[in-house]
Amino acid sequence: MTLFGCIEAGGTKFVCAVGTGPQDLRDEFRFPTTSPDETLKTAIDYFRKQAARSPLQAIGIGSFGPLDLNKESPGYGSITSTPKIQWQNVNIYKTISQALQIPVGFDTDVNGAALGEQKWGAGQGLSDFIYLTIGTGIGGGGILNGEFMHGMMHPEMGHILIPQNLEIDPFEGICPFHKNCFEGLASGPAIEARWGKKTQDLDEDHPAWDLEAQYLALAMVNYTLTLSPQRIIAGGGVMRQKNLLPKIQKKVQELLKNYINIPEITTKIEDYIVLPRLGDRAGVLGAIALAERKIRTIQRE
Repeated sequence: MTLFGCIEAGGTKFVCAVGTGPQDLRDEFRFPTTSPDETLKTAIDYFRKQAARSPLQAIGIGSFGPLDLNKESPGYGSITSTPKIQWQNVNIYKTISQALQIPVGFDTDVNGAALGEQKWGAGQGLSDFIYLTIGTGIGGGGILNGEFMHGMMHPEMGHILIPQNLEIDPFEGICPFHKNCFEGLASGPAIEARWGKKTQDLDEDHPAWDLEAQYLALAMVNYTLTLSPQRIIAGGGVMRQKNLLPKIQKKVQELLKNYINIPEITTKIEDYIVLPRLGDRAGVLGAIALAERKIRTIQRE
């Protein structure tokens, strides 16, 4: 059986695993994201041990970013202007591929998760949709006509600028680049900085959730109007608050004011804005999907 390795490379932790899909994750290893040398060595050692037991055909990496995904660029495979200073200009793709000497599928963590959801989850049967993660940061990946949204670079949906009513919310935002961009206002750390409590410690009726739903809905309205996705899949730790999704769905309808007068918005909003079917495994399984995709690309060439 073809066996793949996968890395969900996050800013706070790495998750490495081997397997073939949701029903076959044979091993999983989680460890903190520390220095690039230490973190990547830990990942490489893990896969060398796994490959000694059963050969790996490819590795898939879904990484935090921003990333250089231009295959004509000398920096292809590098993390670029991340706030994690020691990771800037680290070529994670080259380091892994040279050490393990097998094909590597590489993209953003959110694009990987979108691919996983398309193959096994809430994106099945769809050609155009977006996947958002709302957690330590905010990121967005997209599938357009069945392919990743790659243009000048990958989408940076977490850093769009959205309206902020300073009378209601005078919070300045925490993004080190933009202060009050989407991520700066609505990520998990932004919620904690504004209210002085972690998201899991906020009661269901805390005013934080109405404000959070407003910001998430504003962003989703913008994505709906500009990209016209068939579905928006929203994952990440913040979305674990069980009353948040219905609040977002309702506010999206209110903000659109029947301008998009189609059933997906007016009567089927529960099927338009959804949680990931793969749950917290979307990133890992997405990385497996990236590895599979790399092998298919090689076979076509």
